Amino acid sequence: MREPTLASRLRLAVVRLNRKLRAQRANENVSLTQIAALSTLYKCGALTPGRLAAKEGVQPPSMTRVIAALEEMGYVERTPHPTDGRQSIVALTTAGKSFIEATISVREAWLDRKLAELSGDEREVLDRAAEIIDRMAGNE
Repeated sequence: MREPTLASRLRLAVVRLNRKLRAQRANENVSLTQIAALSTLYKCGALTPGRLAAKEGVQPPSMTRVIAALEEMGYVERTPHPTDGRQSIVALTTAGKSFIEATISVREAWLDRKLAELSGDEREVLDRAAEIIDRMAGNE
C-alpha cells in the first residue's frame, strides 16, 4: 500500500475536524441541516426559499420542510416578497440570530480548548495553515 498523499491526508483531516465542530451545538433539538440553513441566513441575510435551497444544495421541497420547522421553533420568519406575490422572503428572527451566535460560541470554545492543548509552534503552524486553506477555498 502506498503512503497517503498530502491531498488525501489534508482532506481527511479537514473532514474529521468539520465533523467534530458540527457535533458542537447549542441545542441538540436542531438538526445539522437546520443549523446549516440558519447559518446561511446569518451570513447572507434574508433569502427566498428557492435561493436558500440553492445555496444549501437541496431541492426546494426539502428546504420548505426545513423552513417550516425553523419557523415553528421561532428561528425564522417569512414575509411576502416585495415584488413577486408568488414568493416569500425568509429571514432570521432575533431568536434565530441568538441561536446561531450561541452555536458559533460553543464551536469556537471547543476549538479554543483544543488549540490550548497545542504548543506555541503548533498554533503558529495552524495560523499559517488557516490562511492558506482559506485562500485555497477562495475566501480571501
